[in-house]
Amino acid sequence: MPRDSYQEGLNSLREDVLYMSEIVLERLRLGLDALEQKDEEMAQEVIEGDHEINQLYLDLEQDCIDLLALQQPVASDLRFIAASFKIITDLERIGDLATNLGEYSLTAERDVFPEVDIQDVADVTIEMVENAMEAYSDQDADQCYTIADIDDEVDERCEAASETVVRDLIEREIDADSSEADIEQLMADVSRLLLTIRDIERVGDHAVNIAARTLYMVENDDDLIY
Repeated sequence: MPRDSYQEGLNSLREDVLYMSEIVLERLRLGLDALEQKDEEMAQEVIEGDHEINQLYLDLEQDCIDLLALQQPVASDLRFIAASFKIITDLERIGDLATNLGEYSLTAERDVFPEVDIQDVADVTIEMVENAMEAYSDQDADQCYTIADIDDEVDERCEAASETVVRDLIEREIDADSSEADIEQLMADVSRLLLTIRDIERVGDHAVNIAARTLYMVENDDDLIY
């Protein structure tokens, strides 16, 4: 592979990784909207769109392999390719979490705990992913540490939300006239809400992973990798 073509390949890889992140974030927002609005059409769009994300991942994985196999990268290029490969893995998993949200919305019937504002926490995790990808694009090491700090706050908020759900369920008085089906639906809605909180927290974790790989790519610093 001629050197100019090799450089074009590196540039193309960066652009394609950023494109994949845009698709993933779009699906994540759609999944959250489907859950909030209990919109079956939106949910199906997210679920059916997971195939596109998976295919993007496979295509970019092959691009990374080709760049490694056809040219011996210098240290900085090697870190870039390795980081890009790890980042598309995190993006693919965020896509899976978006699909989960779409699936949850198909069975959600009502807001059993309206005081738990998961949308607000979700907005923070979306911004974390956006900022992580911006750091990757701009090679901004400082931004990576900021994302890791924000994740600590997200973890605390998700833990508090889960505790609120469990505590309120324990303290809730079940109506004597409630049918077995009503109780089963309540438990299903509680389970769905806890899973939603867990998945939103995982989006934040993947954003930190992206930031960690970006920091390693830029400064050969594995401080955030764990």
